[in-house]
Amino acid sequence: MKFLYTFFVLVFFVFVSCNDSVLPKPKGLLRLEYPLQDYKRIDLDCDFSFDKNLQATLKRSYEKDICGYVIDYPKLNASIYLTYRKVNGDLIKLLKDAQNLTQEHVVKADEIIPRSYENTKSNIYGMFYEVLGDAASQSQFYVTDSTKHFLLGSLYFKVKPNYDSIYPAAKYLQKDMQILMESIKWKN
Repeated sequence: MKFLYTFFVLVFFVFVSCNDSVLPKPKGLLRLEYPLQDYKRIDLDCDFSFDKNLQATLKRSYEKDICGYVIDYPKLNASIYLTYRKVNGDLIKLLKDAQNLTQEHVVKADEIIPRSYENTKSNIYGMFYEVLGDAASQSQFYVTDSTKHFLLGSLYFKVKPNYDSIYPAAKYLQKDMQILMESIKWKN
C-alpha cells in the first residue's frame, strides 16, 4: 500500500509541476556606451584640414614624400591612418592603389559595401568602404579634388579581428570617418 501511495504522490507532483512551459532565458547583450562625439577643426601642415573627434589624439607619421597622420583612439584600441599625396598627373594610379588596398581584405571580409561621396560645392569626390567580417580593416575611404589633392584613410583595431566584438566600436569610428570626409577643406 505504501508503494501505491508513493507512486500516486509522485505522479501527482509530476503533473502539477509541469503545467508551465519552460522558456529559455533571453540572451544577454553587452551594453557599450561611447562618449558623445564632439569635433574641432584641425589645421595640418599638409594641404588639408578637417574636423577631428576630441576623444582622439593626432600624431604625425613621417615617411618619405608622404604627409601622413594617425588619429588614435586609446579607449577603443583603434587608429585611423591618413595618407595625403599631391596629385601629379597620377590620379588613376592613386585611385587604383586605394581600391586595391580595400580589395586586399576580400579574403577575410564577408562583404565590402562601397558608398560614393560627392561634394561639388567643396570640390571633393571619393568613396567610403565598409568592410564586414573579420578583416584587418573595418573601413576605408579616399577623397580627392581630381586635380591636386588625394587623401586615403583606413581604420584598424589593435586586436585580432573579431567582427562581432568590434562592431559597436567600428560603427562609432565610421561616423568619425564620414565626418572627416565631409569636413575636408583643401588648401590651395
